[in-house]
Amino acid sequence: MKAQLQRIWDEVGRPMIQRPKRVQVAALCTRQTKSGHEVLLVTSRDTGRWIIPKGWPIDGLDGAGTALQEAWEEAGVREAKAKKEPVGHFTYDKVLKDGSVEAVLTSVYHLRVTKLLDDFPEADQRQRSWVTPKIAAERVDEPELKALLRHL
Repeated sequence: MKAQLQRIWDEVGRPMIQRPKRVQVAALCTRQTKSGHEVLLVTSRDTGRWIIPKGWPIDGLDGAGTALQEAWEEAGVREAKAKKEPVGHFTYDKVLKDGSVEAVLTSVYHLRVTKLLDDFPEADQRQRSWVTPKIAAERVDEPELKALLRHL
């Protein structure tokens, strides 16, 4: 019970109290190939820039569960082994629907993908691409996410 409360505090409580006030959860989806690790990137729906699947916390799911759900909806990841603790964090400025901008702290969970489907909820709204960690780091905009990808 103590470990669960600590995880809730670390993943939700502390980030909500400290700046930034918004938190998200992201899925760092990887697979092993003969030539090495690859990272799954998707395009954002609004700007088309390369990102990793991410979204707002989902009621009833922990961070890893939310990351799995976002990976399914945005990238078609149907099965993956998820690490229960975040492998890192990054911040970015989120433009909200009203045009305002808020800093968002994003907890990143590593998912080792074992099954990917072509038919998924946002398939017609996004592109996806398997790339090396180096190329992934070059494609994303967020400096902290670039650093995380370079250390894979």
